[in-house]
Amino acid sequence: MTDITNLRGIKVMVIDDSNTIRRSAEIFLVQAGCQVVLAEDGFDALAKIADHQPDIIFCDIMMPRLDGYQTCTLIKKNPRFRNTPVIMLSSKDGLFDRARGRMVGSDQYLTKPFTKDSLLQTVASFAPQGVQ
Repeated sequence: MTDITNLRGIKVMVIDDSNTIRRSAEIFLVQAGCQVVLAEDGFDALAKIADHQPDIIFCDIMMPRLDGYQTCTLIKKNPRFRNTPVIMLSSKDGLFDRARGRMVGSDQYLTKPFTKDSLLQTVASFAPQGVQ
């Protein structure tokens, strides 16, 4: 079990069109010591990703303009970010959605609404070695 109380220095990007989801994720992550970058959709995320170079990315699936699958595909096609873990966020917990997430290169799938523990445990499991 990884220590989820100290995730200091890990940079996490949260991409979600819901202000409520972004804010609650931010509160949980900041309390654990993470640096947080918020994006409200795929285009916003792609504009910020190169500047911030997050260690881990949480990406909502259902978003306007560029959905989570498209966003994940674009992130994973970029050689600089190919190895950055992308965790899909969705209120749908179907087998098809999970499989489609895997097909576009996502590393894990977290169902909304997520708990503080499930969010931090996911971050901890993908944390770069030596950050904690």
